[in-house]
Amino acid sequence: MAALLASQSYCYGSETARTTKAIGFSSSLDNPFTGDSTKCFGSKSKRFHIEMRQSESPSKPGINGRSVKMVPASEVVKRKDGVNSVNGSVGKVVNGANLVSSRNINGASSTLVKAPKQKTGSYLPPPVEGVRVLPSDEGFSWADENYSSLQRSIDVWSFVISLRIRVLFDNAKWAYVGGFTEEKQKSRRRETASWLRESVLQLGPTFIKLGQLSSTRSDLFPREFVDELSKLQDRVPAFSPEKARRFIETELGAPISLMFKEFEDQPIAAASLGQVHRAVLHNGEKVVVKVQRPGLKKLFDIDLRNLKLIAEYFQKSESFGSNDWVGIYEECATILYQEIDYINEAKNADRFRRDFRNISWVRVPLVFWDYSAMKVLTLEYVPGVKINKLDALAARGYDRSRIASRAIEAYLIQILKTGFFHADPHPGNLAIDVDESIIYYDFGMMGEIKTFTRTRLLDLFYSVYEKDAKKVMKNLIDLEALQPTGDLSSVRRSVQFFLDNLLSQSPDQQQTLAAIGEDLFAISQDQPFRFPSTFTFVIRAFSTLEGIGYILDPDFSFVKVAAPYAQELLDLKQRQRSGTQLVQQIRKQADDARSSTLSMPYRVQRIEEFVKELDSGDLKLRVRVLESERAARKATILQMATMYTVLGGTLLNIGVTFNNQGSQLIANGSFVGAGIFMALVLRSMQRVNKLDKFEKMI
Repeated sequence: MAALLASQSYCYGSETARTTKAIGFSSSLDNPFTGDSTKCFGSKSKRFHIEMRQSESPSKPGINGRSVKMVPASEVVKRKDGVNSVNGSVGKVVNGANLVSSRNINGASSTLVKAPKQKTGSYLPPPVEGVRVLPSDEGFSWADENYSSLQRSIDVWSFVISLRIRVLFDNAKWAYVGGFTEEKQKSRRRETASWLRESVLQLGPTFIKLGQLSSTRSDLFPREFVDELSKLQDRVPAFSPEKARRFIETELGAPISLMFKEFEDQPIAAASLGQVHRAVLHNGEKVVVKVQRPGLKKLFDIDLRNLKLIAEYFQKSESFGSNDWVGIYEECATILYQEIDYINEAKNADRFRRDFRNISWVRVPLVFWDYSAMKVLTLEYVPGVKINKLDALAARGYDRSRIASRAIEAYLIQILKTGFFHADPHPGNLAIDVDESIIYYDFGMMGEIKTFTRTRLLDLFYSVYEKDAKKVMKNLIDLEALQPTGDLSSVRRSVQFFLDNLLSQSPDQQQTLAAIGEDLFAISQDQPFRFPSTFTFVIRAFSTLEGIGYILDPDFSFVKVAAPYAQELLDLKQRQRSGTQLVQQIRKQADDARSSTLSMPYRVQRIEEFVKELDSGDLKLRVRVLESERAARKATILQMATMYTVLGGTLLNIGVTFNNQGSQLIANGSFVGAGIFMALVLRSMQRVNKLDKFEKMI
């Protein structure tokens, strides 16, 4: 008695069956969608399976040792008298299971199919960390699927303008009562950062995810902003179970009761882009169902359209530095659209699972492709204790020092060996199994380091180890993290200073990765650096894991865990250098001579220009004169901008109120007035920028 589980898997919308090979990486690994996966999963004519036992077929192992076979759920019908039947057959009880008989056309021996039965109790155990009721998204404007595109655009621009004004006041020395001090500036920045986090939460999924991405960019934003934005991870409200059920049924094209033996309405987790429900398949397999927030694609389209305009404005404005804001926007937009494609996430999970198939202490959930689509993802239920829950870990007697080391070691394997890494390893995405294995969740944000990039990163590591600033700069240029401007002498000095300070410390005094991130932010403000998102994800991930390590074990040392891997790389490099040391030195001297020769015409030209300016009297010293007058003028402009913002916001609220009441004339007038005041705010900002440019010219 048995047949292979899921021996036939159906592409949704297709009449052709595909054979599934159970090799252990997903429930239907043949289904990573060669061809048009959207067309395959977009059809409403999806077909699901229920468990069936067959007496005549040879015995083959199924899930957990059971002999099972799956048949299309469309064959299951109900008689009018309420008795379960398949093709009109009457139900039977065999070995305690409620099964029904189905005979073929020629009257051959029957097959027995498990019939739906009334639920007598939960098949799901209580969650490892107990039941936790998540906050609801009701009351948030972005949770309404019928929100106005105009109103949403107004909300986005109001937020950006308000943030810009706050940042200007934070950086204005004249705006501090009793005089400017760095402590006062940090305190005010913390207040602005707290306001920023709350505003981002109010703006909803797009900005929550962008906030999380921004928390990885220590090279772009102050430490206060990065710290506050990192707190967005666990403060995301859930949407209603009714919405979740409707959405699942719409996406998968079948009723919940037909797909699942049990479905838990209360989500066990909620993220910025979706939430997770526990469920049980009809074959008894415990799973989790990740459901995307309804209307998310429309919200993304509106928000990213406005953010593109904002990025283009930042790019043209010198007051926002020399960062490639349009490039940063494009990176973020690509990541966001990839994250709402759950087929892509399922592929990531399968690949990540294959990478760690030979490492027993890393667990990755299986993907159930037959119950997944573009906006719904079904995974194996793998419960565990969150990696930062110290009391729960201690109660189970887990070795916290070993867990900390394993978390770092697993990430080193991803970066240095497989090249495919989890880009968001915060505590909500890491858990500990009963055997102290590391469990990974959420594979929407993954990074990949190509072979060329990995080779260059290793070269960068060697050059940092050798404290060779020129090599570091060359590798950074190859990695497109440094823009090759005309004269890089000042950059080389900054890099050399960074290397001297980083490597001159004893192991006990080594900087944390978070502090290194701060140094990168400080350097990138004045130098032509542009760190790719891959780098920032890696730095942020290691910084997060290092923090988790210190929480788990106060004596934790990142250097000690990474030392064997670093030594392995150094030994490999030394073996490659064996017998070629002299050749390498000669080549290095030749490269240095070539670089000096090529840069000589540029240096001579600079000297000639300097002498000409000196002769003509055009050379000016940068001195600060009449600074107080310019500061007063700037203060007046900013005060007017603040007043314009308040008036514009007031008219905007009046317009929204009258618009809801049906008074279109008054509402339209208020919107026009709000637009005028917002234009005045932008004009004021331009005047401030002109004053800044004039100040730089003096």
